[in-house]
Amino acid sequence: MEFQVIPAIDIRGGRCVRLFQGRYDQETVFAEDPVEVALQWKVQGAQRLHVVDLDGALEGRPRNLEIVRRIVAAVSIPVEFGGGLRDLETIQSVLDAGVDRAILGTVAVEHPELVRKACELHGEAIAVSLDAREGMVAVRGWTETSSKPAMELAISMVKLGVRRLVYTDISRDGTLTEPNWESTAQLVAGVDVPVVASGGISRADQLVRFRSLGLEGTIVGKALYTGDIKLSDLHQLGLM
Repeated sequence: MEFQVIPAIDIRGGRCVRLFQGRYDQETVFAEDPVEVALQWKVQGAQRLHVVDLDGALEGRPRNLEIVRRIVAAVSIPVEFGGGLRDLETIQSVLDAGVDRAILGTVAVEHPELVRKACELHGEAIAVSLDAREGMVAVRGWTETSSKPAMELAISMVKLGVRRLVYTDISRDGTLTEPNWESTAQLVAGVDVPVVASGGISRADQLVRFRSLGLEGTIVGKALYTGDIKLSDLHQLGLM
């Protein structure tokens, strides 16, 4: 299995931003045009892009889908997308826009039957995001914390037909500290589907350690935008 380093493009108000620990009141704008950012990561060697509609995650339906369409049209690599995908019609519209993989979050907690139906319809094109705060899954743009443990949700999602999971420790996200190694390793060991992880990455050697845990890949956000990690340097580590 080839390990992938996947640049994150978080969109809010049409701009490319990063949040600190998922907090909307701690936002940093890194670029006015997310399409230009997507092209930048593509040129530097990215094999896939992870795009999140932060407005959509809050409001319950995508708000920046036109920008996503422009990104898909501009790059020749797969684009995965999440943020406000809470019904089958919206999931279909996103896939019709050219998105390679639709990432579901809130509905996995609130409407698991919808996830099962989405998997039946779209198979590998559906992934579920487990965004955890102190081990419990957060929903609705990370503004609410559910009573559902991340591992419990992961196991139930796999039983429903989900073929890929994305795990994020919210307390580490955007902090440039280090990932939650223990919880990530537990998740990888606890399910028999590919897992992609994110949150807290600040150095290239952490990506090497992530790969050693058996992850399919890792999503990198702030460290790429600050220059703490450069995609061009990852070739020497066999990560690109």
